[in-house]
Amino acid sequence: MNQSVSNTPPAPATQLRPGERIKRILGSRTAGVVILLLVILALILVANAQGVTGNRLLSLTVRGVMLGGILSLGAIGLTLIFGVLRIPNFAHGDLMTGGAYLGLLFVGFMPMGNPIGPFSFGYEFLIAMVGSMAVVGVVGYLVDRMVFTRLRNRKSASIIFAMSSIGVALIIRSLVYLGWGADFTFFYRGRPRPSIELFAGIRVRPDQLFILGLALFLIFLVYLLLEHTKMGKAMRATADNPDLARVTGIDTERVVMWTWIIGGALAAAGGVMYGLDSQLRPEMGWLLLLPLFASVILGTIGNPYGALVGALVIGIVWQTSSAFLDPAYGPGVAFLVMILVLLFRPEGIFGKPR
Repeated sequence: MNQSVSNTPPAPATQLRPGERIKRILGSRTAGVVILLLVILALILVANAQGVTGNRLLSLTVRGVMLGGILSLGAIGLTLIFGVLRIPNFAHGDLMTGGAYLGLLFVGFMPMGNPIGPFSFGYEFLIAMVGSMAVVGVVGYLVDRMVFTRLRNRKSASIIFAMSSIGVALIIRSLVYLGWGADFTFFYRGRPRPSIELFAGIRVRPDQLFILGLALFLIFLVYLLLEHTKMGKAMRATADNPDLARVTGIDTERVVMWTWIIGGALAAAGGVMYGLDSQLRPEMGWLLLLPLFASVILGTIGNPYGALVGALVIGIVWQTSSAFLDPAYGPGVAFLVMILVLLFRPEGIFGKPR
């Protein structure tokens, strides 16, 4: 079949037809941000029409930011793994669950200390979280060596990777069921978790402020890693072109190892924080999986900074929509926002137009 290839550069915007010009404008990054702002404005107007007070809406927005901070850790790990390895890792949510329950196990092995300041947890919780991050990071790499490396060597299709990751997720969840049962639990039973007032009557728990602060700190460390270290540059090069990275002398196997360790550690941190904020249950990671993928897709697959923005948007929309809808519909509204943006920018907010 003959194909004619034109080397003529694309016509400037001034030479485009009106319809093509409008399509280009709607597909720009600025248009994507404007669409998001319009959707948020629509949510505010609907809430006002339902008699929701501004204070209530602001309080839900703050909760959305807290939820977005938790989602961002899982989303960044998920997008790193996909960006470098091209694996749609459906086991990522259950890695979060495994990390949370490992943290619970470590807390149970250590003597119970007094709460730190206004928080509900002691130093044993921080030690348990660090230990859980290390273990889940190593587990993620071992899963890659036992499962995904073999599939990569066989050049398997993406659907095979996806189905294999679902199998890994079911194994992790079954181990949690065997170890802790199906009932929900807490890191600290019966310990009070008082709230404090931030401003304008908005109250949050000190634990939630710690969760958001720690999430931002870990995200900042990921930024430093990707932008200012040799490993981070190697990871970005491998994500852009793995074959070229290998030819230029980059140890891609080492990059794969650190990608899984970092992704698994972030997943564990996100799971521990979510368990501290609400409760631990075996399905918690599975229920968060779709919002995680929505965050990654909204912010552009393979872009860690986009995953952060996408997670914050999903968290805010999820929470603010509960002002006038049943909270069970929150994830559905968040997905609707994602679809609206992708209709105009299929590559996501931070993606480059194709």
